[in-house]
Amino acid sequence: MHSRKIIIAGGISLIVGALAFVAVFSYLAANFEYPAILKGSAADVLPRLHGGGSVMRAVWAIYAFLPLLLIPGAVAAYFACPASRGRMTLALVIASIGTLAMCLGLMRWPSVHWALAEVYAQAGNELRSSIEAIFNGLNLYLGNYIGEFLGEMALGTFFLLTGFSMLREEKFPKWLGWVGIVFSIGFMIGAFRNVEGAVMIVSKINNSLLPLWMIILGAALAWYSRRDA
Repeated sequence: MHSRKIIIAGGISLIVGALAFVAVFSYLAANFEYPAILKGSAADVLPRLHGGGSVMRAVWAIYAFLPLLLIPGAVAAYFACPASRGRMTLALVIASIGTLAMCLGLMRWPSVHWALAEVYAQAGNELRSSIEAIFNGLNLYLGNYIGEFLGEMALGTFFLLTGFSMLREEKFPKWLGWVGIVFSIGFMIGAFRNVEGAVMIVSKINNSLLPLWMIILGAALAWYSRRDA
């Protein structure tokens, strides 16, 4: 009974995280030209960031913590697949690493980038050149390498391991496991967009499919666990 409550709570966490992701992403797309603005220079991005005021900063702060909702979902998937304890233990660890990576990548916006934006508005040309270098370095390290590549590869691996584990559970329909496997492969391919521009279209599709898959997975965990009860 206790494990079923954990599974249901984790499934709900995935659904809430997906809906919150859509809401925050939509706000940033409308008010910050996100994610296209990620390719912009400090001269273009920092004034826009600072101009958004406290609301923009708060939205980025919320966005930075949203990946944490993946951890209860990963715990739920672990308990929902008892036939694959070893695989799901690895999946839980990888999901935790991916969550931390994505949080670190996103946290640069309401913290360091916000501080840079405040200084940039009053800085001279020489100081602005230094800020530009710091801005680009943070985007490359925390953004491209940590948040996007490491975070998305870890999340995709979690979905892949969960999909294979679901195939071994009688309570889950086979199509659910296979859909998870196919989606996870596409998701990991999209993580290479900063290496190979040809997969950018895959990444754009992933942005649309990620919240949908989180809702499906969360609903399946909650529903089939109740049926199993």
